[in-house]
Amino acid sequence: PPPPPPPPRFFFHADAGIRDVERSRGLGDVYKRLILSTINKYAGYFCASLVVLMTINVFLVVVLRYLFGISFIWMQETYVWMHAYIFMVGAGFTYLNDDHVRIDIIYRNSSKLYKAIVDLVGNIFLLLPFLYLIWSYSFPFVYKSWQMNEISREAGGLTMIYILKLAILIFAFLLFIQVVSKIINNFLNLYSNES
Repeated sequence: PPPPPPPPRFFFHADAGIRDVERSRGLGDVYKRLILSTINKYAGYFCASLVVLMTINVFLVVVLRYLFGISFIWMQETYVWMHAYIFMVGAGFTYLNDDHVRIDIIYRNSSKLYKAIVDLVGNIFLLLPFLYLIWSYSFPFVYKSWQMNEISREAGGLTMIYILKLAILIFAFLLFIQVVSKIINNFLNLYSNES
């Protein structure tokens, strides 16, 4: 008997299901969307590992303080820093998985076309300007901290505070690339609804 046909080649998973490469009509932006989403996926894995490390760190801080009467400022600051990075770096991953808070009651039961239009308008006119403001106001803040090699105000605290402040820029960057990925996905959903 002849060998079985090769499995179809798929290039991305859209909200509407899996699309076949042969029927893609040359949508090369999909590969860019995949790369952008992959960056945030790995950022999410990084945050998951930080949660484990932060939990161990907090456990050690509590045990050392209440059982042995020992306290290290740098350990306390470390779990605050990890907590900040979990939220700031994890924002793009949260948006990738659509796990962010939505207030629109109508959105939930709407058509894919309506959702694509609402997401596209929200991303372009609300989220992108918001990210621009965050980046433009926080970049000088982080840069100045780096220039002066800012350290903790607490004795025995962590040095290089600019690494903590860098989380703001990482937040803006990761959320920006996820917004670009979502905008591409919205255009693809609009394109597939029109054809």
